[in-house]
Amino acid sequence: MGKNKLEKFADMASYPHVFEYPYSAVDNVPFDMKGKWHKEFFKNDHPIVLELGCGRGEYTVGLGKMFPEKNFIAVDIKGARMWTGATESLQAGMKNVAFLRTNIEIIERFFAEGEVSEIWLTFSDPQMKKATKRLTSTYFMERYRKFLQPNGIIHLKTDSNFMFTYTKYMIEANRLPVEFMTEDLYHSDLVDDILSIKTYYEQQWLDRGLAIKYIKFRLPQEGQLQEPDVEIELDSYRSYNRSKRSGLSTSK
Repeated sequence: MGKNKLEKFADMASYPHVFEYPYSAVDNVPFDMKGKWHKEFFKNDHPIVLELGCGRGEYTVGLGKMFPEKNFIAVDIKGARMWTGATESLQAGMKNVAFLRTNIEIIERFFAEGEVSEIWLTFSDPQMKKATKRLTSTYFMERYRKFLQPNGIIHLKTDSNFMFTYTKYMIEANRLPVEFMTEDLYHSDLVDDILSIKTYYEQQWLDRGLAIKYIKFRLPQEGQLQEPDVEIELDSYRSYNRSKRSGLSTSK
């Protein structure tokens, strides 16, 4: 018999590689591991890679197995969902993977300046109603700058045409260096083992015939960031656990 959500959540407390920070944006509670991930947790100086909005954590676990010379931290607010990846990595004895359960809106509380080298955004909610909630908005880019290394890499992998289009406009408005961009990843000429890792929901979208979009770009430290002032057509389909939530056809 499988475990229910409450049993899974309780289990997380006994996982040495899972960190929980249940505080809100207004709580001024320090996070002890900030600036100490290399020395005190991973016990090496390998690059740290974040996955924000990790869901079940399949991507982080897959990357951790593929790149033992890097450290990976998966971040999500939903502990019961995260339990899947946390359990798999624990049972596999992986020492280069950690999980952080918290709100991404306060992500800068957990990492010191220059402590992170890359960020993965895998199938983030496009947040079509409010730009400041989008994980590729300049609002979040300014947060990432506080702990991402200069010219650190950001990967976006998405099924959402809205999210992809918005991110393209954001990159263009701020002249951010793009390393690769495609509107149909699995029919592109990019051969990359990293991108072959598929999450549970990604496989569902592929089975529905939806194209997976991907952008890899760098985030310089210098320069004031500007939000793009454009109207973008909303996604026309219902994605898993998401809806348009609006009668409008476009949004900024």
